[in-house]
Parts: sequence; C-alpha cells; structure tokens
Amino acid sequence: MDKKMIEHYRYFLKDSVRLTIDFYQTGQNRGMMPPPFEKPFPAESRIIELPPEKQWHTILPVDLVSAMKNRKSHRTFRNEPLTSEELSFLLWATQGIRKIVDRSTAYRTVPSAGCRHAFETYLCVLNVSGLEPGMYRYLPLEHKLVVERHEENLGESLVEAALGQPFFGKAPVTFIWTTLPYRMEWRYDIAAHKVIAIDAGHVCQNLYLACEAVNAGTCAVAAYNQTLMDELVNVDGDDEFVIYMAPVGKVK
Repeated sequence: MDKKMIEHYRYFLKDSVRLTIDFYQTGQNRGMMPPPFEKPFPAESRIIELPPEKQWHTILPVDLVSAMKNRKSHRTFRNEPLTSEELSFLLWATQGIRKIVDRSTAYRTVPSAGCRHAFETYLCVLNVSGLEPGMYRYLPLEHKLVVERHEENLGESLVEAALGQPFFGKAPVTFIWTTLPYRMEWRYDIAAHKVIAIDAGHVCQNLYLACEAVNAGTCAVAAYNQTLMDELVNVDGDDEFVIYMAPVGKVK
C-alpha cells in the first residue's frame, strides 16, 4: 500500500478542506446564476408520461421497519417486467420533487448538501411494460421521461460497461446516476466532492427501501468502466459523468 496515496484519499473523507476555501469566491457568493436543478432537453425530444402518484394503485403499504429489516442486495431477478407504475414510484422515491422553492432550490424525497442535488437519473430499460427498450432520462420537474435513444444489443453494451457483471443484462431496468459537479461546486467549491459522494448514498438507499414496496430488489454498484459507461449514457465525462448505478428487478 502506498502510504502517501492512502493519506491523500483519507484526506478526501475529512472536512479539513473547508478551512482552506475562500467561500466569498464561490459562484453563489459572486452572484453567478445557479445551475438549473434539471438538465435541459431539446424541444423536439420525445417525452413519455409516467403514472402520477394518484394512479399508484399497486404500490404496497410497506412499513418502514419491515422495509429496513428486509433490505438486502439482489443480483438475481425473475423474468418478469416492471410496470410503468412501479417505475414511476421508484423514480419519485429516489429523485422526486416535493416542492420548488425558487430557480435554484427544490426539495426532493432525498436529502442533499445545501439542497443542491447534483445528480441526473438515466435508465437503461430492457423490460418495462409500456416502454420500448432503450436509454431514458428522468425529468423530476415534470415527473416524465425523455427518450435518449434506442439501440440493438443494449443489454450487452450495459454488461460490457459494467465490467462483465452479467446480472445487469437480466435486470428489467438499471438506474444510472450521473453527477454534474458544478451544481454543488457553485456553492461549496472544492468541498463539493465529498458531499456529492455522500448524497449518492442517500439516493440509492431510498431505492433499496422503495423496492420493498413493489416486490423488487436492487444492488448498489460502483464498479464499472468509466469511459464505456459515460459513453452509454452519452455524457462528456468531465462536466457530467456516471457516479453510481443499480439494476432493479422482481425478486421472490
């Protein structure tokens, strides 16, 4: 083990960096416009409606204690599709907006440092009722999906980008979260990056618990080929890149 490298990465886990920052120089304190809390999409994009909350009739009323006791990682899924209602619920549970405060702030179903919410949710859909296989992105402001693209052999491409982990190709849908670091850097400068990593855990834990209400399971995964995964969701790898992912499917 490289002692200097160990010390470097342990430093990342600490909050010592905060004492080195001149917060008067952040984008926020310099009066710069905040980045939008939802990534824009082209006007000509194909938009898919999701069932709204009032139409969620099959979501089980699982109590929190049971959900926490039953929560575990699943890598084996039944050959059964997720419904669009179930997908709608899972998206709301992980990144849904509860209240818009202003152009830079929206309260969601998960906590985030400074309410910055530096993530976008992409979906690799292979077997969801009512949706063609393809890549989609969640629009939390509208609670809708935007179609990114359809392509053949999408499951194989996903497995390759996931370092050959085969269960990705058998999951009806894989949640792929990217981060846009400037959303957090605008307020916290270089102290942003630790809390981005922490926030990713908040999002995925909500997915674990929400899966218990739809007889599904998931598995948090942080091991993948960065370049291939960024290419799969069509992001630049610098200002936006994949940070976390989780396949979801029905379990016994």
